[in-house]
Amino acid sequence: MTTVPWLTLVTFLPLVGAIVIGFSPVRWARQLALGTALATWVVSLLVAANLHAAASGFQMVERLDWIPAFGIQYKLGVDGLSLALVVLTTTLTWISILASFGPIQVRVKEYMISFLILEVGMTGVFLALDTFLFYIFWEVVLVPMYLIIGIWGGSNRIYATIKFVLYTLVGSLLMLVAILATAFAYQGAHGGAWTGAFDYEALRAYAGTTGFADGLQLLAFAAFFLAFAIKVPMFPFHTWLPDAHVEAPTAGSVILAGVLLKLGGYGFIRFSLSLYPDASHTYAPLIIVLSLIAIIYGAIVAMVQPDLKKLVAYSSVSHMGFVTLGIFVFQTQALQGAILQMVNHGLITGALFLLVGVIYERTHDRTIAKMGGLAALTPVYAAVFGFFVLASAGLPALSGFVGEFLALLGTFIVNPWVAAIATFVMILSAAYLLWMFQRVVLGEPSAFLLGLKHRLVDMTPIEILTLAPLAALVVVFGLFPGILLDLFTSPVTAALKDVGGGTAITVDPLLVAIGLGLVVAVIAARLFTLRPGRPSDDESAGALTPVEGAAG
Repeated sequence: MTTVPWLTLVTFLPLVGAIVIGFSPVRWARQLALGTALATWVVSLLVAANLHAAASGFQMVERLDWIPAFGIQYKLGVDGLSLALVVLTTTLTWISILASFGPIQVRVKEYMISFLILEVGMTGVFLALDTFLFYIFWEVVLVPMYLIIGIWGGSNRIYATIKFVLYTLVGSLLMLVAILATAFAYQGAHGGAWTGAFDYEALRAYAGTTGFADGLQLLAFAAFFLAFAIKVPMFPFHTWLPDAHVEAPTAGSVILAGVLLKLGGYGFIRFSLSLYPDASHTYAPLIIVLSLIAIIYGAIVAMVQPDLKKLVAYSSVSHMGFVTLGIFVFQTQALQGAILQMVNHGLITGALFLLVGVIYERTHDRTIAKMGGLAALTPVYAAVFGFFVLASAGLPALSGFVGEFLALLGTFIVNPWVAAIATFVMILSAAYLLWMFQRVVLGEPSAFLLGLKHRLVDMTPIEILTLAPLAALVVVFGLFPGILLDLFTSPVTAALKDVGGGTAITVDPLLVAIGLGLVVAVIAARLFTLRPGRPSDDESAGALTPVEGAAG
């Protein structure tokens, strides 16, 4: 243990910054928020410098009794998995705050405070080693994101925020019930003593030896699953995501896709596999099928989206399907690929949302049909956009390729035909991304873009600065994925040991057939409800009027 409480510092430094901003003049809010976020990012890099990647278990553990009567502690710890996600969080936070300098012009102080408190919650989730503390941080995330969408969002922001809160709150309340039930079971098995009842490491050790009762595992896993599946989001719990993305300001979409979705994947690996291993095997075939559905459904729906931002949102549903697929085949390469995909998706999709925001700031529109010919008018933007589109499509040598490849490789070892279906969908991913790029960037400039005249300028230095670090990381992690994979070796080994990895997961072909039939039925229903001559909800969302300084 180091003498400096690095984990507490990286978690609560944004809160200190938020308090300082609260007592400072409005004109200083942007600079103070950016300075705080950059300082937090530096501290996260210092945490990385102090971590020994080859060591097993949690490091730099900080522990303090919080509610001793129930064995609840303030306990933080870090390993390679949590470190990667913490650094991803701190990186995207300062980038998002910098990207908000121009678009956010109303209630700037409140916006920056909300963003910094959001960072506290996200970082705390990845570092908490007490299940009750984990739940507190999980809930902290909800409030600032609700405010960011609800105050600085688009015209339909109230509907989106209510939907976001209801979905998330239902899942998290059930998770709280599961946390309490698990604590009671542990306490009952230890003579009524509460010591360790909420301690993740104690619970994990108990689950790996004596183990929780089968009934408790099945019910608790289901409760945790709902909370994590909504966050990922998995089909059919994904419907809040496109609305939240469309209505959120640009920086809100970046954090939503780049970090908040990873809370679900992290929870599956950290809690579901380790605490409820038998239930994980029981539910794995169903989750694999749901992952396949998400991969296919997200790609098909993204392909027909008229709104650029909603297309990127649905692509997240598809890409995150590879994450849950890689987690629940219980295979080393697949789990490594799932974690790598979480990091890479955060970088690439975060950048795509920034780029959508760049063009929205100039056009106040995101309708793909109105675009066309951006390469002739904004060549720098077109080049950067093309780079991240190729990264999202999985071009080799860029980071988007490696995570999905490893997830598919591990799945192929366990279930070749499941991997074959998922691999086929990668073709769809390339299709909808490249088709979108062709319609938006190539060809002659559209009449809509030409009508903007002097308003349609190329990228500014600040916009380039927000994207340059992400582009550099996409290249570095694409060429040298071992930098991250070395971090994940110990957590992956521990998680698979907890869940009894190596056992082939049998997926009933009938279950897959039913799942694919469900995809066809849902898509057919969506097409049937579209009336000729009347724009769909997706189309009407394409041209939003900026509200209260909101960014697209």
